[in-house]
Amino acid sequence: MSDVKRPRYSAWKLLTQGFSKKPWPKVWEHHELQSSYDVVIIGGGVHGLATAYYLARNHGITNVAVLEKFYIGSGGSGRNTAIVRSNYLTPEGSRFYDRSVKLYEHLAQDLNFNVMFEQRGHMTLAHSDSSLRTMRWRAEVNKLEGINSEVITPSEIKKLAPFLDITDHPRYPIHGALWHPPGGIIRHDAVVWGYARAAAALGTHIHQDTELTAIDVDSGRVIGVQTSRGPIATRVVINCTAGWASLISAMAGVTLPITTRPLQAAVTEPVKKFLHPVIVSGSLHTYVSQTSRGELVFGASVDPFASYSTRGSLEFTTGLATHVLELMPAISNMRLLRQWAGLCDMTPDFGPIIGPTPADGFYVDVGWGTYGFKAGPVAGESVADMIANGQPGRLIEPFGLDRFEKGTLTAEKGAAAVGH
Repeated sequence: MSDVKRPRYSAWKLLTQGFSKKPWPKVWEHHELQSSYDVVIIGGGVHGLATAYYLARNHGITNVAVLEKFYIGSGGSGRNTAIVRSNYLTPEGSRFYDRSVKLYEHLAQDLNFNVMFEQRGHMTLAHSDSSLRTMRWRAEVNKLEGINSEVITPSEIKKLAPFLDITDHPRYPIHGALWHPPGGIIRHDAVVWGYARAAAALGTHIHQDTELTAIDVDSGRVIGVQTSRGPIATRVVINCTAGWASLISAMAGVTLPITTRPLQAAVTEPVKKFLHPVIVSGSLHTYVSQTSRGELVFGASVDPFASYSTRGSLEFTTGLATHVLELMPAISNMRLLRQWAGLCDMTPDFGPIIGPTPADGFYVDVGWGTYGFKAGPVAGESVADMIANGQPGRLIEPFGLDRFEKGTLTAEKGAAAVGH
């Protein structure tokens, strides 16, 4: 049974409310900024809100503030292609994201909010013998972790995705694919709003239009933060931002090995449903899925330069169209509606940084690169456990900041949806 209460509406009440002049009930209450909180979370995206929710639900820690510079979901959580999967290359990565998939499977029931998770399957194409070897490697790692993944043949690919060209005519013929049935797509704004509403119902204070300006550190320990609406005293600060993670951590005197790059995406006009699974091609640097409304959503690799720009480019559009048409020539007459970009914080080993830092009381849940949204539930649950128990758990221990000093890197580049 869900822990979240919500008002019940009959069809008639919904209809009359829609035609009345009365405002709809607020999803959560507005609170004045308190002078102190037990925990302050920086970033109102899926990671920050999930952390707040699991702190309250699993550990009873409710004196929590989530600070968001703009509005809830305005950052990376609203600028991604909302693909969920766990077919990663390393054992630690596979088991980590598998926990997230399992949380997503029950998230609608837990939050009492329809997050529209569709497990249509995730297909990573192999266009060469070496790529096919990597797919087999990933499949075996996944199987050892109890994850449903297998390598399939071109004829099996054709049955699952009839519009793909599996002939030898393309420049990069399809030799096989890694098939991952639990993968799929989800409605990213529904996830954000579901977590926000649930966290607020359990006592979390969500402060939008509240910018962090400084982190107060005394003798190596966090004692509070400064915001655009005033100071807050706190002993625990969690950095759950994307794009600005290194700048915010620097406020606490913590240096992160992160570079920030744009990741572009685009969407077409809606058409009749024809593409069920998510299709990925690392060789062609593109991936595509079809939404419930019929639009095709495309993505590619991160831009080859560091930037904080979220504007689209013509170079991306032309390159994307070329590669997608190599996979599915039949969609050549479809029109692109819009394109956008999000910011990706890239680490040297393409794994996240999650855990404590040299500044006592300052924790990070950052550096997610292109993997961030799919990791939201497990990251929130794991960080909440760490705050409550005082130490990182098994799932996040391999992703600590100290691994760069110890040399125990994660080497997860080979499981990127497209090449970095």
